[in-house]
Amino acid sequence: MWARTFRRVAPAFGRAATSASRNLTAQPSSFWATGAALGVATSVAATYGLKESCGASVQCEASPDVDWTAVRKEIVALLDTDYTDSSYLGATPGPLFLRLAWHSSGTFCEKTKTGGSTGASMRFNPELGWGANAGLARAQELLEPVKKKFPNVSYSDLWIFAACVGIEEMGGNKVEFKPGRADKTNSRFSSACPAWTGATHKDGRLPSADMGDPRKTAAHLRDIFNRMGFDDKEIVCLSGAHGLGACHTENSGFWGPWTRAPTTISNEYYRELTENTWTMKMTHNGKPWTGPLQFEDPTGDLMMLPSDIVLLQDKDFRHHVEFYAKHEHFFLKDFSAVVSKLFHLGCA
Repeated sequence: MWARTFRRVAPAFGRAATSASRNLTAQPSSFWATGAALGVATSVAATYGLKESCGASVQCEASPDVDWTAVRKEIVALLDTDYTDSSYLGATPGPLFLRLAWHSSGTFCEKTKTGGSTGASMRFNPELGWGANAGLARAQELLEPVKKKFPNVSYSDLWIFAACVGIEEMGGNKVEFKPGRADKTNSRFSSACPAWTGATHKDGRLPSADMGDPRKTAAHLRDIFNRMGFDDKEIVCLSGAHGLGACHTENSGFWGPWTRAPTTISNEYYRELTENTWTMKMTHNGKPWTGPLQFEDPTGDLMMLPSDIVLLQDKDFRHHVEFYAKHEHFFLKDFSAVVSKLFHLGCA
């Protein structure tokens, strides 16, 4: 309980500790948002409050022989074990488990009813080798002892459940979890992985951090998320997961955490976006930056991807960013709902 209480106050503590180095009024330049900052009237608050909604393609039937309370205890034990991250101190596997579940579910296509959280097809290539999934083999390895202890739990369910537990243990609201996903197997003649022939990304069905131009990046985000059945508000809400964990040069080429509380579910991601100053990263550890385009705050400790900055540059996305920056309660409520929707894509 003490640990969870500390995680809830950690964002405020981090802001106070670094207030001298932050510009709380400067705004990143915008390609489309012009004039004064977009205000969000109190009356629009009623439009927030997403509800759980599950995409359907496969009928999921839960095994009656699974003690989910016992599974949860094993996952919590994993979250409390010693864990190191190359980009920040005080790490836990929670953000990694969330990313595993997110990327497993984020392959869903509403039109064809393919992909989604059912199948755990990321165990196989080519999906395991997609650039967006770099580093997620580690998450699978961490959960493998739990799978062996509870063989009746599918990998599909375990990955999703681990993320749900992780979100709650990191201070988030409870995420609705419905078990019953079945694992896919590779056959001799075909892959279990979902195919994607769209033009939005060269490597799989998952979003890219940069399409080379802000307008193209915004369009890419909508192409990917609309394919799954998400609207602009849900895109911005799901992007709040970037408040957790960090990027790693050995995986994506990018470096650093988005916030100073990378193991806490909060609206800190939106506050950093709107209250901090973001410029292109030019150096790293005293040497020229040779990685892909990313942005950093004045301290160089925090980062944002081009796909994060575009949420400010696109006025329709920015509307929701500014709302969540001011209303953490609505973000926490909406995040648990939209994440549950994501986690149940492909599973009725």
